[in-house]
Amino acid sequence: MSDHTSATPRPEDVPERAEGSEEAEPSGRTGTSGQAALSKAPEPGANAEPPKVPASARQVGPHRPPNPWQQAGPQASAVSRLRPAKPAAIRSATLCSVLATAILSSLLLGDGLGLNLLIVAIPAALGAHFAAQAADRRLRPWTAVWAVGGLALLAVPALRDAGWPTFLAVVSAVALGSLALHGSRSWLGVFLGSWGLFSSIADGLAWGGRGVRERMAGSRDRLGVVFRTTAVAVVLLIVFGALFASADAAFADVLSALTPDVSVGDSPWRLLLFVIGLVGALAAAYSAAAPVRWDGITVRPGKARGRLEWALPLIVLNLLFAVFIAVQLTVLLGGYDKVMAETDLSYAQYARQGFWQLLWATLLTLLVIAIALRRAPRGGARDRTLVRAVLGTLCLLTLIVVASALRRMDLYVDAYGLTRLRISVAAVELWLGVVLVLIMAAGAFGARLLPRAVAASAAVAVLAFGLISPDGLIAEQNVQRYRADRSIDIDYLRGLSADAVPALDTLPEPLRSCALKDIERSLRASDVPWYATSWGQARARDILSRRSANDPAQSCDAARTSGGAGDRDGDGGRGDQYDPYDPY
Repeated sequence: MSDHTSATPRPEDVPERAEGSEEAEPSGRTGTSGQAALSKAPEPGANAEPPKVPASARQVGPHRPPNPWQQAGPQASAVSRLRPAKPAAIRSATLCSVLATAILSSLLLGDGLGLNLLIVAIPAALGAHFAAQAADRRLRPWTAVWAVGGLALLAVPALRDAGWPTFLAVVSAVALGSLALHGSRSWLGVFLGSWGLFSSIADGLAWGGRGVRERMAGSRDRLGVVFRTTAVAVVLLIVFGALFASADAAFADVLSALTPDVSVGDSPWRLLLFVIGLVGALAAAYSAAAPVRWDGITVRPGKARGRLEWALPLIVLNLLFAVFIAVQLTVLLGGYDKVMAETDLSYAQYARQGFWQLLWATLLTLLVIAIALRRAPRGGARDRTLVRAVLGTLCLLTLIVVASALRRMDLYVDAYGLTRLRISVAAVELWLGVVLVLIMAAGAFGARLLPRAVAASAAVAVLAFGLISPDGLIAEQNVQRYRADRSIDIDYLRGLSADAVPALDTLPEPLRSCALKDIERSLRASDVPWYATSWGQARARDILSRRSANDPAQSCDAARTSGGAGDRDGDGGRGDQYDPYDPY
């Protein structure tokens, strides 16, 4: 097929193209016109123009309009464009680590969470390491920080019996592991990278399936040897293990404590755990071999505003914060009686009413700072100085608001006692204060590390929250209030986890037995193996084995909220007799 849109032909090609450029004419009229065309041919060496070809001759075949209903060809997804080239074939070491993770998941995770979660995570981390090593990925400092932090968070289930800090720790550990595999650094990259592990599930399964098929096609005999060897070893262990267990009761106890209790009835549950472990380990290995570069998603900066238009609303907000803080300082220096007399609020009501508003004020201030940074003027050094001064002042004033909110929560807890909801929101408020400090540091030293620093601070907060044992702290604070002649809510304390047993064990009877009876009953009913038992449960069992709870049914109703000479709200009888803001 000729190309009539090419460059100007060379001079030596012109005569040949001129001869071949005759236009087709009707039959019977080709003689004279052909001679005329030859007589008009340019002489050699002359500057000839390319022959003019009609537009209809430039098309080959009939012209077809585009079909609007025709589907376009397959296009790469957004994740595929951000992911590098597909990794090489999966290595045998990675496959073995993935299989070990799946087997350990099915055997150990069915009885609860404890040390078993950390045991399962180790081969999964090794599989990701082998995959990254095969892809020539180097270990970077932040990758090591995320990996070590994720493994440290998995120690919380091994130490604490309470389910809510355990849930936070497990979710945070998965997020840190995903960050370690993807290595993001921007705000959007850190957010998406913490959940990026789920984007590798389908690709990881296909990658692992290809590796298994390749090995089965080339080494059927070797797989048969491995299968037969494993089968013989398992049979020998079962036969001789059963003989030794029947011969010695002590060995039978040790063997039953070390081996998982697998029955036919929970086979579907074990199979589901096997699949979850297999899918998770393959997704982690594939992410390590071909991570998604979430930092490739760029967010355009907002339209810069003028100095006056940008700074005036924030300066007004700073003035409002300053007035509020001045009032708070007056109250904190001894003006509670005057404020309560003017507002007709009790001591506890004043503390309760203010904390939630101040918590929302802190959250909204962070939102205002984020929007202000997108719209900040970017003209030069004077604009940067203005932004730092205005937002730095706002952060500093907000820190004082955080301190005021925490002080209100302290008054609130002093009036009503510590609960799970109160300690949780106080921990969140404290972490928001840390975020404000990090923002101020970024304004002074640069914001390059700010997204990762905020993520690391959240992980440290979750780890510290789990290690301090919230249920144990709640029980200890309420017991101390009782010793200070204050009331105690036994109904609430009896619903805590085994982490609260050491503090509740110090109560006098019958309060002690009333608080511990339900916890002891729960511990006796849960006969879990060693790998699913937390240190908090083991310590509680040891305490209760030395001094079991009595049967205090006749006295628990009377001791439900009594035991102290002081009243419940702690403000001289002017407050509520219950707390409707805390249903937990």
